[in-house]
Amino acid sequence: MVIRLSTVDAPLWTPTTSGVQRTRMHAFIRALQDKRVLPASIETSHDFQRWSVGHLETFWAEVWRAADVMADGPGPPHAPWRAVLRGADQMAPPTPALGPEWFTETRLNFAEHLLRRRDDHVAIAAWNESGAYEHITFATLATRVAQTAAALRGAGVGVGDRVAGYLPNIPDAVIVMLAASSIGAIWSSCSPDFGTKGVLDRFQQIEPTVLVVADGYRYAGKRIDCISRVRDIVAGIPSLKAVWLVPYLDANPLFEVIEKVERIDHVRARYANVMEPSFARLPFNHPLYILYSSGTTGLPKCIVHGAGGTLLQHWKELALHTDLHANDVLFYFTTCGWMMWNWLVSGLALGATIVLFDGAPLAPDPRILWRMAQDEHINVFGTSAKYLAVLEKEGVEPRTLCDLSALRTVLSTGSPLATHSYEFVYRAIREDIRLASISGGTDIVSCFALGDPMGAVYRGELQMRGLGMAVEIFDDKGHAVQGSAGELVCTRPFPSMPVAFWNDASGAAYHAAYFDHFPGVWRHGDWAEITVHDGVVIHGRSDATLNPGGVRIGTAEIYRQVEQAAEVLESIVVEQTVGVGLSADTRIVLFVRLRDGVALDEKLREQLRRRIREHTSPHHVPRLIIAVADIPRTVSGKITELAVREVIHNRPVLNAHALANPEALAHFRNLPELLV
Repeated sequence: MVIRLSTVDAPLWTPTTSGVQRTRMHAFIRALQDKRVLPASIETSHDFQRWSVGHLETFWAEVWRAADVMADGPGPPHAPWRAVLRGADQMAPPTPALGPEWFTETRLNFAEHLLRRRDDHVAIAAWNESGAYEHITFATLATRVAQTAAALRGAGVGVGDRVAGYLPNIPDAVIVMLAASSIGAIWSSCSPDFGTKGVLDRFQQIEPTVLVVADGYRYAGKRIDCISRVRDIVAGIPSLKAVWLVPYLDANPLFEVIEKVERIDHVRARYANVMEPSFARLPFNHPLYILYSSGTTGLPKCIVHGAGGTLLQHWKELALHTDLHANDVLFYFTTCGWMMWNWLVSGLALGATIVLFDGAPLAPDPRILWRMAQDEHINVFGTSAKYLAVLEKEGVEPRTLCDLSALRTVLSTGSPLATHSYEFVYRAIREDIRLASISGGTDIVSCFALGDPMGAVYRGELQMRGLGMAVEIFDDKGHAVQGSAGELVCTRPFPSMPVAFWNDASGAAYHAAYFDHFPGVWRHGDWAEITVHDGVVIHGRSDATLNPGGVRIGTAEIYRQVEQAAEVLESIVVEQTVGVGLSADTRIVLFVRLRDGVALDEKLREQLRRRIREHTSPHHVPRLIIAVADIPRTVSGKITELAVREVIHNRPVLNAHALANPEALAHFRNLPELLV
């Protein structure tokens, strides 16, 4: 089923000629043409993207040079490698260790690049619901990292050991991560809204040596104490040699005596004489981060990402696709439990200021993020599709609240951005900014499709596929298609492919996660489409697509319509199987969470069905529409159709504690409407 979006009209935004010429993407293309690396016929970013995929080794070598990577190796200083890519035909190896190898024989350090700048310019601006509370310069950041790294060594942390954080989005999370990276340790973090079981399911697998925790965090005007959870977490991780407490809520926190716990500022004070960090240069693929899958269908997968691949991929995305410059100010609304935190922190490698925010984006003050944007002169403002949709529903118009003259770009990810949200951004924020919806994931700690500072913005579309990313859309037979929906895949290697899954020596889990569906091709799990503009539309997760009458439908297409209704706050749609054997049938069930005081009557049901029918197709119209009090979501804020689907079929939801609000599942159990 092909759903034609109304994107063939005029773009919402087009860069000026002078604007294009000021972009880093344009400068990069021209520099390669001046060197006769790139043909003079390449004019657009889409032309460049196609060339980059066909010339992977040359493209990534030029990214290396442009990023001024500092590394040791057998070659010259600016190219210390004999080969850029070995095993290009091993996209899906029996084990990750036998797969593609990038920049072999090079040795580098991730933290060294993020701490290259050492002046008094602000590196980190930290905010919470009460406003700004700390600014840290690049010089001060380097010193704190040096002292923390010395303390990690003093605690027995060495190369390859794990350092874990159970922290809000605060400066100490960045500092300890950089300290761990500087000595070759591996960083892994969870945000404090994870429950005890969710944290242990993750950290018990990786056996950290040091755990860094906070005494609590703030959310929606509440101070939430974490000490009781910390006690249980520490007791459940026997590998710990030290636990460091960040006094975030209270300058002198009164906490229970927990074995191995010491205040982080007291620990650092013992190494006050250490002023300069040192950096252990290690192989290109040396593990940097361990990130986690959502864990809603079993134990979370521990996804290991390498230092070199993360560095190059993030530099490419921030410099070329986002057009981030030194001295720019970058913000993304995220927690330490989402890969966008890792992406945000990499802004330091470009000499940009990163802005951290801890708390709720709308309560107690719905203006807080925009006041922050004004006061910090934010140039790139990143958020979620859900946040933009809520702003629109609540009638919040940031342009009337604050001075946003510094803002150039708004980024959105987490879920597909609805067409009406594109229009809202240009109406209510700024008409002369670039809106870039981006999409990738934890699996690649980066993006498959994202922004294009040289190109137009069309309603409902991600601007382009990533440079150096051989992204295609496959039909069920594994054939590439354009103009119709299918599986988003990547057919050639890229540097930020996971190094491995933790505790997966055979590579079986790694291979099954990405390469079982289409042999030799990375299947990402998104249901997507390439448009006439060579942009991308994400229709939802492919494992959550609906298939009524054999017509496959992306859930995002329904959400785009339903959530424009003023009465609906949010919705979730799943497919239910009814009957057995030859009499079995499937039907679409739409659940809606309504505004206070609104009742779901037949008039509203028919209004929703009519809008879905008129703007999508008759196949999309739900058989049942049911009101619920809450909708389950992961800790990164994504609604989880799979959990709801399991509940309505009376099947167990594995690892429900991985959800931010597992109690919401009760609203979907034993509903009489579903028995009919």
